[in-house]
Amino acid sequence: MADRRPTLEDVAARAGVGRGTASRVINGSARVSERTRAAVLRAVRDLDYVPDAAARALAGGRPGTVALVLAEEPGRRFEQPYLGQLMDGITAAADAAGALVSLHYTRSRGDRATLARRLREPRTDGVLLLSALPREPLAGLLDRAGVPTVAAGRPGGVEPGGAGDAGHVDADNRGGSERAVEYLIGRGRRRIATIAGPPERSAGADRLAGYRRALDGRPESVAFGDFTEPGGTHAMRRLLARWPDLDAVFAASDVMAAGALRELARQGRRVPDDVAVVGFEDTAVRRPTLPMLTTVHQPTERMGRTMVEMLLGSAGPDVRAPVVCDTGLVLRRTA
Repeated sequence: MADRRPTLEDVAARAGVGRGTASRVINGSARVSERTRAAVLRAVRDLDYVPDAAARALAGGRPGTVALVLAEEPGRRFEQPYLGQLMDGITAAADAAGALVSLHYTRSRGDRATLARRLREPRTDGVLLLSALPREPLAGLLDRAGVPTVAAGRPGGVEPGGAGDAGHVDADNRGGSERAVEYLIGRGRRRIATIAGPPERSAGADRLAGYRRALDGRPESVAFGDFTEPGGTHAMRRLLARWPDLDAVFAASDVMAAGALRELARQGRRVPDDVAVVGFEDTAVRRPTLPMLTTVHQPTERMGRTMVEMLLGSAGPDVRAPVVCDTGLVLRRTA
């Protein structure tokens, strides 16, 4: 009994939802709340549940599967707000192509080696890889196993156009950040700070580079966060302690911006009168802030669709040109 593979019913029970709801989450349906989606994904991870997508494909006469892999490390959880939007795009594109999506979690080097071997099966069209690690070891394992792979975002430590800059879909992080800071400059803000993401991750490095390019020699005010709300709160506290005259903040994610807004309110700073705040990703619609957050929109759902189209259009694990999707500033109430 100890070796029994977990079932969909086990996942549903662990998440406290019905079997149908669990199935909708695993198959990427948009008809669930973010809280329910997160609960089911936690249950999938905790139970190491792997949907038997190959069997369902055979039963339905469908051509194969696209494996969506969320790669973590022990003690971390991949629960970024944009994940649901990305999955919406992935499942829509896979369904249009007649392919199923199988969801996989991996949390250790041993898990990654096992998963790479498992994903060599003929009915797997390839892998869509989401990883928060700056240098994801699974990417190399899949490449050596001959499994076509498309990543969400440029791999950490790889410069645009450099070696390894292929097979991924990303947002225009540098351009979006630059436009956000230029907007703040145009509004007369004089001391513009940034809550930057981890510099070892490409999104963190690129959004910081865009901030610096827009400042064009003006004084920098930088504090680093970890793309979490508490990280944004702590970074905002450090910025205010060092630069109490700051009058604008560009946060490298909406989640960190939400943490910054919390700290600004705690310290009695009015937004946007005293301090303007701009985020990045445009998850504010799904995660409301007060006031509503001005942010850089990244087309997350379209990025998911593009990942599938890139993967299914590949003849094999050959190098493919990266795709960088445009971003745009969305003006709301914080700037």
